[in-house]
Amino acid sequence: MAFNYDEYLRVDKMPTLWCWGCGDGVILKAFIRAIDKLGIDKNDICVVSGIGCSGRFSSYIDANTVHTTHGRTVAYATGIKMANPDKHVFCIAGDGDALAIGGNHTIHAARRNIDINFIMINNFIYGLTNSQTSPTTPQGMWTVTMKRGNIDPTFDAAKLAEAAGATFVARESVAEPKKLEKIFVEAIKHKGFSFVDVFSNCHINLGRKNKMASARANVDWIEDITIPKKKYDQLSEEERAGLFPTGILKQDTQTPEYTEMFEKLKEAWKNNTKVEL
Repeated sequence: MAFNYDEYLRVDKMPTLWCWGCGDGVILKAFIRAIDKLGIDKNDICVVSGIGCSGRFSSYIDANTVHTTHGRTVAYATGIKMANPDKHVFCIAGDGDALAIGGNHTIHAARRNIDINFIMINNFIYGLTNSQTSPTTPQGMWTVTMKRGNIDPTFDAAKLAEAAGATFVARESVAEPKKLEKIFVEAIKHKGFSFVDVFSNCHINLGRKNKMASARANVDWIEDITIPKKKYDQLSEEERAGLFPTGILKQDTQTPEYTEMFEKLKEAWKNNTKVEL
C-alpha cells in the first residue's frame, strides 16, 4: 500500500510553490516518513522555518508550525523548546539562513546542546532571492554576486557544527532519500542538538549557470562530491579533496542536554543551592 502523505500535509496548499524537480520535496517526504516511523503525534511537533525556499517547509506540514524572520529560526526554536521541553522541535533552514545571517544562532544552539533537530537544506546558493553567493557556494561557480566565479572558500557546515559542540552531526543528500529518512530517524531519537546537513539541488538558480541545467544533472553533481563516511575514512588526505562524507559523522550521548540542565538550575534557585550538573 502506498504511503499516505496527505495525513501530514496541508493539502489545501498543494501543489507546492517549489520549482519543478526541487530537492525540497524529497526532503519533506523523507521527514514525514521519519515522523511516521517513530509514531510521533503531530500535536507533539513544532516545525520552525525561516526565509528562503526552505522557509516554505513549515507552510506544508500539518502540525504546529512557525514561519520566522531571516536567520532567526534557531532563536525562535530555542524559545519554543525551553517553554515546551517535552515536545519535538524542528528547525528548518537553508545554507544562507543557517550559516550567514543566522550563523551566530546556529553556533550557540550547538554549544548549548539544546534538544532541537536542525535540518539545514544546503543547495549552495541563495535560491529564492535569485542566485547570490551563499556560505556553501563552491569556489569557481557562477552567482549573480560573483559573475566571474566565486572566490570565497566553501563552508563545511558539518565541521562547524561538530566544532561548536553539536552532539549529533550527519550529512546526506536528496540523491539517497531512503538513507536520508534513516538519518532523520536517528537525529530525532538523539537527546541533544542534532544537525543534519542535507545536500539538495537548485538547478534553476545554481545549476543553469554552472552546466547543470536539469535536476538530474544537479543531483549527479551532488553524487560526485559525496561519499559514505566509511569509504571517506579510508582515503588519503589528497584523495579526500573536494569530497564530503555522508552518514552519521558524530554521535555523543554523554553531554548533558540544555533543557534538562535548566530544570536542575530552577531547582537550585528554589532550594538556594548550587546547581549540580
